[in-house]
This record gives sequence, structure tokens and C-alpha cells, in this order.
Amino acid sequence: MAGKPLREVVIPKESAVFWLDARGRWHNEFGEIQHKRIKAMLDASIRRDKSGYHVFQINGDVAEKVYFGYEDCALFVVDVVKNLSIMLVLNTRKRLKLKPRRLFMRNDALYMDMLGEPIKFLDRALVKLSGILVWEGNKCFIRINNRRYAIKERKPCSFSKNGI
Repeated sequence: MAGKPLREVVIPKESAVFWLDARGRWHNEFGEIQHKRIKAMLDASIRRDKSGYHVFQINGDVAEKVYFGYEDCALFVVDVVKNLSIMLVLNTRKRLKLKPRRLFMRNDALYMDMLGEPIKFLDRALVKLSGILVWEGNKCFIRINNRRYAIKERKPCSFSKNGI
């Protein structure tokens, strides 16, 4: 038996009281959010729909969506698990397989393209990949299973659409 439909509350990004910086850190009007459980809850609640990235939660009979601004991107690789394949752990706790042909550099940072959206590698993830990243002159490559893939450089772009 299905329950009654949830009432939806949507907060536009212009009214959101929190945002993500370029290093994947949550902020509000008082500065960086320090509480680990709040940061983990915000990260795990990130969703995307046709209107953009938002934090989603169900609170009783209400589905809440809070669209938020971000400086660079909304998704970050926070950890790397190396087994038979290389798995990326995102800030949302989701796991993705590393796709070497989708990697790119921008402003000295490493990203992976996922359906047109950038996912940025944070420092911890980069350290775990450092053994398979190779620099030759000013070009970067990643070595996986005895293959070498060039990591292309992309020009910086404007992120004004993100609301920051």
C-alpha cells in the first residue's frame, strides 16, 4: 500500500545558506563548516536533476531540495581504492571506476569527466594515484595495466552558472 505523496519544498540556490568551495569544503555565512557529521550528511545528500545540484532529504512527509552554489564543481574524488580496477570514492560516497580517457587537467588540478560534469580529485586521492602518474616535460600521463594514457589539458572556464 503506497503512502500519501510527499510534499516538496524547493530552496533555490540564491536562498541557500551553504555552498561548496573549490576544494570540496562546505561553507555558510560564518565560514567553513567544521562539524564532521554535518559535512558528511551534506556530501551524502548531493543529487542532480535538470535544475542542477542540490542537497536532498526527506523530513517526515516533506521532500526537501536545497540547490547550492559551488566554486568549481559539486563532485569530488575523496579516495581511491586499487584492486583489479581502480575505483574512485566520491564525496557522495558513490563509487566509480576510473576511466583514464576521461581524465583531464585544468588549472593544475586533475578531473574526470562524467557525462559532461567534472569530478575533481582532492589531495588524498591524488596522493594515492601519484605512483601511476607520470610527467614527461609539461605533459602528464597515467599508467594502468601496462598502458599509458595522456591526460589532456583543458582551458579554464567560467563557473558563474554555479551561483558563486
